[in-house]
Amino acid sequence: MKNKLSNIKKAVKYLDKNQCVGIPTETVYGLAANAYSSIATAKIFKLKKRSKKNPLIVHYYDLKSLKKDCEINNLFLKLYKKYSPGPISYILKLKKNSLISKNVTNNSNTLAVRFPSHPLTRNLLKRLNYPLAAPSANISTKISPVSKQDVKDEFGKEIKLVLEGGQSKIGVESTIVSLINKPEVLRLGGIPKEQIKKYINSPLTYRKKSKVKTSGQGKTHYSPYIKLRMNIKKAKKNEAFILIKKRKKMHKNYFYLSKNNNLKEAAKNLYKTLRFIKKKKFTSIAVEKIPNIKFGEVINDRLKRASNFKWLI
Repeated sequence: MKNKLSNIKKAVKYLDKNQCVGIPTETVYGLAANAYSSIATAKIFKLKKRSKKNPLIVHYYDLKSLKKDCEINNLFLKLYKKYSPGPISYILKLKKNSLISKNVTNNSNTLAVRFPSHPLTRNLLKRLNYPLAAPSANISTKISPVSKQDVKDEFGKEIKLVLEGGQSKIGVESTIVSLINKPEVLRLGGIPKEQIKKYINSPLTYRKKSKVKTSGQGKTHYSPYIKLRMNIKKAKKNEAFILIKKRKKMHKNYFYLSKNNNLKEAAKNLYKTLRFIKKKKFTSIAVEKIPNIKFGEVINDRLKRASNFKWLI
């Protein structure tokens, strides 16, 4: 614990000096910087090779810290009490006197915010006088990181500090809910949309494209840059085969997200498995059909975007 506290204090010093730091969250690891600083947030875009048109999600410690920057509405408060801290992000109206850097919002009047539950990052946020802009700590369009080593593999020495927080428990990004007009899910993620809809007891649409811009809406994303085929019954001889249900026979090219069809566990293991397959030098991936419900829908969304890597070439 003493060592962790020492690293948190070190992270505070780097962040205060407008540096970027790798942080663990329950969803994926983030590349964090002072959300009020245009100097610091510009470094996020440069490191990630991310389009400046793509807004960032800002991480807060609590409701009190958020009120300085955003307008609060009743539906947000209801969702906040139920799901935060946790794997959900909210798009809210930005206050005119907010100190949030224009880099973060792409000059928009809205802001995506969330309250991570990872205790180490909460400890860090509590010590800061500003919130943290923190997209996933990877090069844009590539696989999101779920461990400290993933972040190091991605950026090497370009980031001076990555906090060790173990493997991310959720393993996929937060669900993004826009609360600007009618509630809309803009990105599938750590809380299934059906669960949120049932809780608020009102219509909740899912839009892949919306006038409200936010993270994770690109056609190509989460990609190992390997040919990927979905809904496959039998893989080719030299093809990695991703499965969610145990087979009687084991083969070297079989990679299980779950052995008993547990979709939540499968989502947790998705990015870790894709990275492992890439390190094994496979040039093609086949994925068996995954039920398109709850976390299965999230997995299919990520795999569909990953399969579009050819659009980058």
